[in-house]
Amino acid sequence: MQSGPREIVTPFRPIPLDVPEGMANNEFFNSTENLNDLEHNNGLLKNQEDLLLYRKALGHTNEFDTSIIYNTSKSILDPLGRPVRRTQVPENTKKVWNRMNQIIIDYMVEKYPDPEQALLLAGEASLDATWPLTSPGVPSIRMLHNHFMVFNKDVLRHAKLADSDNPNLTDGGQHSLFKSYMGDVYSDFFAALDFDILMQTSKDSSKIKLTGYPQGLPSWKVRGGIDALKDINFWKEYDQILKGFIDFYRAFFMQVSTRNAPVPKAAYFPEQVESILLFNNCFMGSAKKVRDRCVTDAKYANSIRWQPAFKQLIYRNDDGDLIVTISQNSIGNAITELLGVVVKRVPDAKAYEKAEPALIEQLLEVRSRLIEADLGEGIETPYWSA
Repeated sequence: MQSGPREIVTPFRPIPLDVPEGMANNEFFNSTENLNDLEHNNGLLKNQEDLLLYRKALGHTNEFDTSIIYNTSKSILDPLGRPVRRTQVPENTKKVWNRMNQIIIDYMVEKYPDPEQALLLAGEASLDATWPLTSPGVPSIRMLHNHFMVFNKDVLRHAKLADSDNPNLTDGGQHSLFKSYMGDVYSDFFAALDFDILMQTSKDSSKIKLTGYPQGLPSWKVRGGIDALKDINFWKEYDQILKGFIDFYRAFFMQVSTRNAPVPKAAYFPEQVESILLFNNCFMGSAKKVRDRCVTDAKYANSIRWQPAFKQLIYRNDDGDLIVTISQNSIGNAITELLGVVVKRVPDAKAYEKAEPALIEQLLEVRSRLIEADLGEGIETPYWSA
């Protein structure tokens, strides 16, 4: 079977919401008003840490699909003041968040044990308003959330091949710059970080053969598999990867912005930034290429996210190993596209309702495990009880 990115069709029930005149859909869907609907019509569980587990109304997959959102919409009204990545979340909230992650991922692995039959992933993306300020939805998209998804591999096998030139699959061309010109220094920088549970692995072993993705990304195998996620040290190392990515991204785009810029003041690993990145000719030369193009290409310059924007994933490879990877987040691409899965959502209430009972049954089952672990209280909606 030919390897390549797949495009699947996922039906959804149209959301009965009236978007105010003059607002873009994505602006409204990330507003406080819409979050009320998200909780009361799709909410599954909430806790005192403002973490909300909910059913995805506009889902990626109807096999298993849920999210946890850090709902600060009422406590922090300024969208630019809200936490948008794990490193900005209060420590106590992050511990609860990690335990919720562990239980949900454990549930997915238990229910879908065969990597040949199911592709599963859990991950998050920064939702910084770091793309052009004139774009629709900026700065309303400011709410950190996790995705938990399972895709039936038979569906993927029979899906049509996606356009490999889709900019959402190529990361808008910016990641290819990292891969083409800075692959070694990118890997060397991450290799300098100290891990016990995470082991840097080859790009071939981390790929999903069916789709051929991820492409050109650093990846780490989780020693100990699903049980390692019960160890708080795993989550500390998971955070280290994010911190390393933020350092790399900031250091690079500071060089793009300002020639011979110093080590970023907020760097987590200043010694590695200075010795590995700022003294590497490929790194500095690549920054010059981007800087020179920005000077002459206004459209290109306007497309760059000057602040760190990322996707970080835990997924299962073909051998059944849990893999961690991270990528910069280009404009518009979905977290599934990191694994070569392009989702085309279509409004089709009847088709969605066929899949809904099995989906809801699983979501309520995983909710009960979270409640048993004292991670929140159930929410009653028109579709299920508390």
